[in-house]
Amino acid sequence: MGRTSTGSRGTPALAALSAAGIAFTPRPYHHDDGVSSYGLEAAEALGVDPARVLKTLMVSIDHLLVAAVVPVSGSLDLKALAAALGRRKAVLADAAAAQRRTGYVVGGISPIGQRQPSPVVIDTSALDHSTVFISGGRRGLDVELAPADLIAVTTALVASIAAP
Repeated sequence: MGRTSTGSRGTPALAALSAAGIAFTPRPYHHDDGVSSYGLEAAEALGVDPARVLKTLMVSIDHLLVAAVVPVSGSLDLKALAAALGRRKAVLADAAAAQRRTGYVVGGISPIGQRQPSPVVIDTSALDHSTVFISGGRRGLDVELAPADLIAVTTALVASIAAP
C-alpha cells in the first residue's frame, strides 16, 4: 500500500492519514445515489468480502457521540457498545447531529479526520484481516489500511460490538 496526497479530491480523512504517516490505498468506486446500504455497495463495487469493509455508525451514549466501527456484513450491538464503555444504554445518533459533529455526510462518515473527534470503538473482527476498508470521508471512497493503523490513528478501543 502507498500513501496518497489529498489533492483536489482529498478529504480530512486522507489528510489525517497522510499527516500521521500511515500507509493506505485509496479505493474509489462509483456510488449510486439510489443505494442506501453504502457499505455493501462498497464491498460489491470493490470486489471484497463484506467482512473486511467497515462502517462507521455514530451513537449517542449519555449525550456523548461515539463512532462505532463494525463490518458491513453485520450490525452493531448497541448493548455491547454501551457495556464496552461502562455505560448502560446507547442509541443511534440523529443523522444531522452526526453530520455536524463529524463534518461528513451520512454514507461517507469516517472515524478518521472528523471535524470534532469522537471516541472510537472498533469491533474485534477487524483484527481478523491483514487489511480493512473504511470510508475515506465521502460516498464512493474507501481507504484500505491495516487494522492496527486504523486503531492507532483513531486511538480506538477494540471490543466485541458487532452482531451477526
